[in-house]
Amino acid sequence: MSRFLAVATLILSVLLTILVTIFCSVPIIIAGMLKLLIPLPAVWRAISTFCNFMMYCWCEGLSLLLHLNPYLKWDVEGLEGLDKKNWYLLICNHHSWADIVVLCVLFRKHIPMNKYFLKQQLAWVPFIGLACWALDMPFMRRYSRSYLLRHPERRGKDVETTRRSCEKFRFHPTTIVNFVEGSRFTEEKRQQTRSSFKNLLSPKAAGVAMALNVLGKQFDKLLDVTLCYPENDRTPFFDMLSGKLTRIVVRVNLLPVDEALHGDYVNDKNFKRSFQQWLNKLWLGKDELIDTIKAEYKNAGQ
Repeated sequence: MSRFLAVATLILSVLLTILVTIFCSVPIIIAGMLKLLIPLPAVWRAISTFCNFMMYCWCEGLSLLLHLNPYLKWDVEGLEGLDKKNWYLLICNHHSWADIVVLCVLFRKHIPMNKYFLKQQLAWVPFIGLACWALDMPFMRRYSRSYLLRHPERRGKDVETTRRSCEKFRFHPTTIVNFVEGSRFTEEKRQQTRSSFKNLLSPKAAGVAMALNVLGKQFDKLLDVTLCYPENDRTPFFDMLSGKLTRIVVRVNLLPVDEALHGDYVNDKNFKRSFQQWLNKLWLGKDELIDTIKAEYKNAGQ
């Protein structure tokens, strides 16, 4: 692709994405305001259904935009057995802003609309922030260890936010998405955090454990999703917008939500330790899977 065509595609993609986002988010924001003004459970449920439909429309719009790229190919395994009437907890590695687009587009017809654990800073993004608030997505604050030492009263705030948000999801099928690394992967972050993984940051268990604790057996399955962009590993989101993204690889592993995953993560030290060990083992398998995917496409390109 020529440089001129890439720049033109980037500008057009950004403009169309903004238009689709505004078109879908404004009705969601208005509906969210109505939910505040009319505090009736029946009205809330109807508004939630409408908001989820508008989010589905947003996902459809993103899907159409991705189809404008004739070079893009999908390599997906593991979508069998999914149902939009079930509750799911979806955990995934986080490599790029492109991840959210991929998850929305790929799963829009297979599972209930995704609800993301979002960074607090996203609340101030025009249209997107208010729309996510109206969709009851939890906004999480991240505190450094030094800050928590100075302000111990802030410890556990994210856990409480998770609990309140999950309570709202009891009444209609939902997919809760948690990027358990807490941040997008970069080699610099991997070294700074001394991650023991090659392609991943170390997983943080609190959000996942709290979601499982609050919703309990309401979750039908846990979706362990692995994302990889083997031919665009450095800048997948920019390449997506500029029409240079050529391959999206997704592996979905459907796991049972058994009794061993339920417990008091905050107060039970033994459960906290065992849950973190379970998640670390899952992450080790994911790290090896990403290595395998990269090797397969590297060998195929030789």
